[in-house]
Amino acid sequence: MRCDIAFRVVARRHLLRLTETHAETCAGDEDALHQMRVALTHLRACILFFSPMVEDPDCAPIKDGLKWLNRRLGAVRDLDVAIGRIETARSGKELPLFTLWKQKRTRKHRALARTLQSARYRRLIKSTSEWIEIGPWSTQAGESAEKARSVAVLDYALHKLARWEKRLLKKSRKLESLDVEKRHRLRLLNKKLNYAIDSCQELFSDKRFAKQATALKHLRKAQRYLGQLNDDAREQALARKLDGNGEKTGLRSRLPGRESTLLEKTAAAYARLAKLKPFQT
Repeated sequence: MRCDIAFRVVARRHLLRLTETHAETCAGDEDALHQMRVALTHLRACILFFSPMVEDPDCAPIKDGLKWLNRRLGAVRDLDVAIGRIETARSGKELPLFTLWKQKRTRKHRALARTLQSARYRRLIKSTSEWIEIGPWSTQAGESAEKARSVAVLDYALHKLARWEKRLLKKSRKLESLDVEKRHRLRLLNKKLNYAIDSCQELFSDKRFAKQATALKHLRKAQRYLGQLNDDAREQALARKLDGNGEKTGLRSRLPGRESTLLEKTAAAYARLAKLKPFQT
């Protein structure tokens, strides 16, 4: 399959999944919001994956618009997750200000619904859909542009994924010394590679790509562990705000050594991924 066809197939699918959860997200459904954000992250990863081919005058505004939407979805989703974890962990103990924060979450969901019903959102979806199908990238003249569109997606994917994997594994070697923010950025790199492989495996089956399922298992484990660490940090940050004095949160303590255990599991997943060498031809 040519790269231009592959891009349309993948991007079109993720945009459809995003819009399919629109109504439920507007109604305040937390799971629908999560699915909408996942679809959006897949779409943004797809655009980044094919960036050498799709860079054109319309690309930057599209990416800016999707980034704007991601910030709106992410802010509410992060609050949902943090409050949900605190509700589970507090064992019936009432935290100061907790009711006010739940009311804030309700307001955030209502504000998000207004965003998703706005003219700006409708223009973004329409312009993104049109850009995927007939954007300037699809007709740009020149040998390099034409070659980028016509190259076989498998050849392109193997090269691109190998580069992304190398970058991820290099950063993962410093896992033990990373602070919360840098660990979060590592998780985003992991997610980007994870979603790119996931999209590619739906396009073709080739013996040179046969290790993709195993690679995905390792990436998803690392992403899950890094996600738990990130959620722990967000939960504690919110709990300190809820408590009002930044000290006693009223939460059950996490299991001793939880952070170290999760870091060890993450490092082990990356070690197995490095040993696998999934993108060598």
